[in-house]
Amino acid sequence: MAKRIDVSGLNAYYGSFLAIEDISMTVEPRSVTAFIGPSGCGKSTFLRTLNRMHEVTPGGRVEGKVMLDDENLYGAGIDPVAVRREVGMVFQRPNPFPTMSVYDNVAAGLRLNGKYKKSELDDIVEKSLKGANLWNEVKDRLNKPGSGLSGGQQQRLCIARAIAVEPNVLLMDEPCSALDPISTLAIEDLIGELKERFTIVIVTHNMQQAARVSDRTAFFNLAAVGQPGKLIEIDDTERIFSNPSVQATEDYISGRFG
Repeated sequence: MAKRIDVSGLNAYYGSFLAIEDISMTVEPRSVTAFIGPSGCGKSTFLRTLNRMHEVTPGGRVEGKVMLDDENLYGAGIDPVAVRREVGMVFQRPNPFPTMSVYDNVAAGLRLNGKYKKSELDDIVEKSLKGANLWNEVKDRLNKPGSGLSGGQQQRLCIARAIAVEPNVLLMDEPCSALDPISTLAIEDLIGELKERFTIVIVTHNMQQAARVSDRTAFFNLAAVGQPGKLIEIDDTERIFSNPSVQATEDYISGRFG
Protein backbone atom coordinates (compact mmCIF):
# COMPACT_ATOMS: atom_id res chain seq x y z
CA MET A 1 0.00 0.00 0.00
CA ALA A 2 1.44 3.36 -1.02
CA LYS A 3 2.15 5.64 1.92
CA ARG A 4 2.55 9.37 2.43
CA ILE A 5 5.91 10.85 3.46
CA ASP A 6 6.10 13.89 5.73
CA VAL A 7 9.56 15.37 6.30
CA SER A 8 10.11 18.14 8.85
CA GLY A 9 13.23 20.05 9.89
CA LEU A 10 15.62 17.57 8.29
CA ASN A 11 19.39 18.18 8.35
CA ALA A 12 21.87 15.66 6.94
CA TYR A 13 25.57 15.65 7.76
CA TYR A 14 28.76 14.05 6.50
CA GLY A 15 30.84 14.22 9.66
CA SER A 16 30.74 17.88 10.71
CA PHE A 17 29.72 19.09 7.23
CA LEU A 18 26.06 20.07 6.92
CA ALA A 19 25.05 18.80 3.46
CA ILE A 20 21.34 19.72 3.45
CA GLU A 21 19.57 22.05 5.84
CA ASP A 22 16.07 22.32 7.28
CA ILE A 23 14.16 20.35 4.61
CA SER A 24 10.41 20.06 5.13
CA MET A 25 8.02 18.62 2.55
CA THR A 26 5.16 16.22 1.97
CA VAL A 27 5.23 13.49 -0.69
CA GLU A 28 1.75 12.29 -1.56
CA PRO A 29 0.96 8.58 -1.99
CA ARG A 30 0.41 7.15 -5.48
CA SER A 31 2.20 10.04 -7.11
CA VAL A 32 5.60 10.82 -8.63
CA THR A 33 7.66 13.58 -7.03
CA ALA A 34 10.77 14.72 -8.91
CA PHE A 35 13.81 16.36 -7.28
CA ILE A 36 15.67 18.77 -9.56
CA GLY A 37 18.56 21.17 -9.03
CA PRO A 38 22.24 21.68 -9.85
CA SER A 39 24.85 19.03 -9.05
CA GLY A 40 26.00 19.05 -5.43
CA CYS A 41 22.85 20.63 -3.98
CA GLY A 42 21.92 17.54 -1.94
CA LYS A 43 19.14 15.90 -3.96
CA SER A 44 20.60 12.39 -3.76
CA THR A 45 21.68 12.89 -0.14
CA PHE A 46 18.11 13.85 0.75
CA LEU A 47 16.72 10.90 -1.21
CA ARG A 48 18.96 8.55 0.79
CA THR A 49 17.66 9.94 4.10
CA LEU A 50 14.17 8.71 3.14
CA ASN A 51 15.18 5.06 3.57
CA ARG A 52 18.06 5.52 6.02
CA MET A 53 20.71 4.76 3.41
CA HIS A 54 22.48 8.03 4.26
CA GLU A 55 23.69 6.72 7.60
CA VAL A 56 25.45 3.80 5.83
CA THR A 57 27.94 6.42 4.53
CA PRO A 58 30.86 6.96 6.95
CA GLY A 59 30.03 9.99 9.11
CA GLY A 60 26.49 10.15 7.73
CA ARG A 61 23.87 11.27 10.25
CA VAL A 62 20.46 12.90 10.19
CA GLU A 63 18.50 15.26 12.43
CA GLY A 64 14.77 15.84 12.06
CA LYS A 65 11.75 13.72 11.26
CA VAL A 66 10.75 11.50 8.36
CA MET A 67 7.22 10.18 8.85
CA LEU A 68 5.87 7.32 6.76
CA ASP A 69 2.17 7.76 7.42
CA ASP A 70 2.25 7.81 11.25
CA GLU A 71 5.61 6.09 11.79
CA ASN A 72 8.81 8.10 12.40
CA LEU A 73 11.52 6.29 10.42
CA TYR A 74 14.16 7.74 12.76
CA GLY A 75 12.22 6.92 15.94
CA ALA A 76 13.70 4.93 18.82
CA GLY A 77 13.79 1.20 18.19
CA ILE A 78 13.12 1.45 14.43
CA ASP A 79 15.13 -1.13 12.47
CA PRO A 80 16.86 0.52 9.45
CA VAL A 81 16.73 -2.80 7.54
CA ALA A 82 12.95 -2.91 7.97
CA VAL A 83 12.78 0.71 6.75
CA ARG A 84 14.66 -0.22 3.56
CA ARG A 85 12.23 -3.06 2.96
CA GLU A 86 9.36 -0.58 3.14
CA VAL A 87 11.15 2.13 1.16
CA GLY A 88 12.86 0.49 -1.84
CA MET A 89 15.58 2.08 -3.95
CA VAL A 90 16.72 1.94 -7.57
CA PHE A 91 20.16 3.40 -8.25
CA GLN A 92 21.66 5.47 -11.05
CA ARG A 93 23.52 2.57 -12.65
CA PRO A 94 21.81 -0.80 -13.05
CA ASN A 95 23.28 -3.08 -10.37
CA PRO A 96 21.95 -6.62 -10.79
CA PHE A 97 23.84 -9.16 -8.69
CA PRO A 98 26.36 -10.28 -11.32
CA THR A 99 26.68 -13.93 -10.32
CA MET A 100 22.93 -14.46 -9.99
CA SER A 101 20.38 -15.49 -12.58
CA VAL A 102 17.49 -13.23 -13.60
CA TYR A 103 15.22 -15.32 -11.36
CA ASP A 104 17.55 -15.20 -8.36
CA ASN A 105 18.03 -11.44 -8.72
CA VAL A 106 14.30 -10.89 -8.29
CA ALA A 107 13.98 -13.49 -5.51
CA ALA A 108 17.03 -12.27 -3.53
CA GLY A 109 15.17 -9.88 -1.24
CA LEU A 110 12.35 -12.34 -0.65
CA ARG A 111 14.77 -15.04 0.43
CA LEU A 112 16.41 -12.65 2.88
CA ASN A 113 13.09 -11.67 4.39
CA GLY A 114 11.43 -15.03 4.91
CA LYS A 115 10.77 -18.57 3.80
CA TYR A 116 8.76 -19.14 0.64
CA LYS A 117 7.74 -22.28 -1.17
CA LYS A 118 9.16 -22.62 -4.68
CA SER A 119 5.69 -22.12 -6.16
CA GLU A 120 5.23 -18.89 -4.15
CA LEU A 121 8.60 -17.58 -5.31
CA ASP A 122 7.76 -18.48 -8.90
CA ASP A 123 4.53 -16.48 -8.68
CA ILE A 124 6.13 -13.41 -7.11
CA VAL A 125 9.08 -13.41 -9.53
CA GLU A 126 6.71 -13.59 -12.50
CA LYS A 127 4.42 -10.90 -11.07
CA SER A 128 7.39 -8.60 -10.34
CA LEU A 129 8.92 -9.05 -13.79
CA LYS A 130 5.52 -8.36 -15.33
CA GLY A 131 5.24 -5.29 -13.08
CA ALA A 132 8.58 -4.09 -14.44
CA ASN A 133 7.47 -4.78 -18.05
CA LEU A 134 10.27 -7.31 -18.44
CA TRP A 135 8.57 -10.72 -18.27
CA ASN A 136 8.08 -11.24 -22.01
CA GLU A 137 11.73 -10.42 -22.70
CA VAL A 138 13.23 -12.74 -20.06
CA LYS A 139 10.72 -15.54 -19.41
CA ASP A 140 12.82 -17.96 -21.51
CA ARG A 141 16.10 -16.97 -19.86
CA LEU A 142 15.22 -16.84 -16.16
CA ASN A 143 18.21 -19.04 -15.31
CA LYS A 144 20.71 -16.97 -17.31
CA PRO A 145 22.82 -14.29 -15.54
CA GLY A 146 21.07 -10.97 -14.99
CA SER A 147 24.30 -9.25 -16.03
CA GLY A 148 23.77 -10.61 -19.56
CA LEU A 149 20.78 -8.32 -20.16
CA SER A 150 21.02 -4.94 -21.90
CA GLY A 151 21.40 -1.80 -19.77
CA GLY A 152 17.72 -0.90 -19.98
CA GLN A 153 16.69 -4.47 -19.18
CA GLN A 154 19.08 -4.56 -16.23
CA GLN A 155 17.52 -1.40 -14.83
CA ARG A 156 14.03 -2.90 -15.17
CA LEU A 157 15.37 -6.05 -13.49
CA CYS A 158 16.52 -3.88 -10.59
CA ILE A 159 13.03 -2.33 -10.44
CA ALA A 160 11.52 -5.84 -10.42
CA ARG A 161 13.86 -6.77 -7.56
CA ALA A 162 12.83 -3.64 -5.64
CA ILE A 163 9.07 -4.18 -6.04
CA ALA A 164 9.18 -7.94 -5.34
CA VAL A 165 9.27 -7.30 -1.56
CA GLU A 166 6.17 -5.07 -1.88
CA PRO A 167 7.56 -1.77 -0.57
CA ASN A 168 5.28 1.20 0.05
CA VAL A 169 7.67 3.74 -1.46
CA LEU A 170 10.07 3.49 -4.40
CA LEU A 171 13.05 5.86 -4.55
CA MET A 172 14.87 6.30 -7.87
CA ASP A 173 18.21 8.09 -8.07
CA GLU A 174 18.65 9.20 -11.70
CA PRO A 175 17.42 5.82 -12.95
CA CYS A 176 17.80 6.72 -16.64
CA SER A 177 21.08 8.63 -16.70
CA ALA A 178 23.09 5.62 -17.92
CA LEU A 179 20.50 4.53 -20.50
CA ASP A 180 19.83 5.19 -24.18
CA PRO A 181 16.70 7.15 -25.23
CA ILE A 182 14.57 4.06 -26.01
CA SER A 183 15.37 2.44 -22.66
CA THR A 184 14.74 5.78 -20.94
CA LEU A 185 11.28 5.97 -22.50
CA ALA A 186 10.53 2.42 -21.33
CA ILE A 187 11.49 3.31 -17.74
CA GLU A 188 9.43 6.52 -17.88
CA ASP A 189 6.38 4.61 -19.10
CA LEU A 190 6.95 2.10 -16.32
CA ILE A 191 7.12 4.85 -13.67
CA GLY A 192 3.71 6.05 -14.86
CA GLU A 193 2.28 2.56 -14.33
CA LEU A 194 4.00 1.93 -10.99
CA LYS A 195 2.64 5.09 -9.36
CA GLU A 196 -0.78 3.42 -9.22
CA ARG A 197 0.71 1.09 -6.57
CA PHE A 198 3.62 2.97 -5.03
CA THR A 199 4.68 6.39 -3.80
CA ILE A 200 7.58 7.30 -6.13
CA VAL A 201 10.36 9.83 -5.65
CA ILE A 202 12.83 10.38 -8.49
CA VAL A 203 16.03 12.45 -8.71
CA THR A 204 16.70 13.65 -12.24
CA HIS A 205 18.95 16.15 -14.02
CA ASN A 206 16.71 15.93 -17.09
CA MET A 207 14.19 18.77 -16.99
CA GLN A 208 12.06 17.22 -19.74
CA GLN A 209 11.95 13.96 -17.81
CA ALA A 210 10.79 15.71 -14.64
CA ALA A 211 8.09 17.48 -16.66
CA ARG A 212 7.00 14.22 -18.31
CA VAL A 213 6.87 11.79 -15.40
CA SER A 214 6.17 13.75 -12.22
CA ASP A 215 3.06 15.12 -10.54
CA ARG A 216 5.04 17.38 -8.22
CA THR A 217 8.54 18.83 -8.53
CA ALA A 218 10.91 20.01 -5.80
CA PHE A 219 13.74 22.40 -6.69
CA PHE A 220 16.90 22.25 -4.56
CA ASN A 221 19.76 24.73 -4.65
CA LEU A 222 22.75 25.91 -2.63
CA ALA A 223 23.92 29.47 -2.10
CA ALA A 224 27.59 28.65 -2.78
CA VAL A 225 30.01 25.73 -2.90
CA GLY A 226 30.51 24.47 0.65
CA GLN A 227 27.11 25.75 1.75
CA PRO A 228 24.29 23.31 2.61
CA GLY A 229 21.69 22.47 -0.01
CA LYS A 230 18.15 23.73 0.63
CA LEU A 231 14.68 23.08 -0.71
CA ILE A 232 13.77 26.25 -2.61
CA GLU A 233 10.21 25.30 -3.54
CA ILE A 234 7.94 22.35 -4.20
CA ASP A 235 4.71 22.55 -6.18
CA ASP A 236 2.66 20.87 -8.89
CA THR A 237 5.00 20.12 -11.79
CA GLU A 238 2.95 22.13 -14.25
CA ARG A 239 3.21 25.20 -12.05
CA ILE A 240 6.94 24.75 -11.35
CA PHE A 241 7.65 24.64 -15.08
CA SER A 242 5.22 27.35 -16.17
CA ASN A 243 5.01 29.80 -13.27
CA PRO A 244 7.39 29.06 -10.38
CA SER A 245 7.15 31.19 -7.23
CA VAL A 246 10.91 31.78 -6.89
CA GLN A 247 13.14 33.49 -9.45
CA ALA A 248 15.98 31.00 -8.83
CA THR A 249 13.69 28.14 -9.91
CA GLU A 250 12.83 29.90 -13.15
CA ASP A 251 16.52 30.69 -13.79
CA TYR A 252 17.46 27.03 -13.32
CA ILE A 253 14.65 25.62 -15.46
CA SER A 254 15.31 28.11 -18.27
CA GLY A 255 19.05 27.31 -18.22
CA ARG A 256 20.21 30.70 -16.99
CA PHE A 257 22.32 29.02 -14.32
CA GLY A 258 23.26 25.56 -13.05
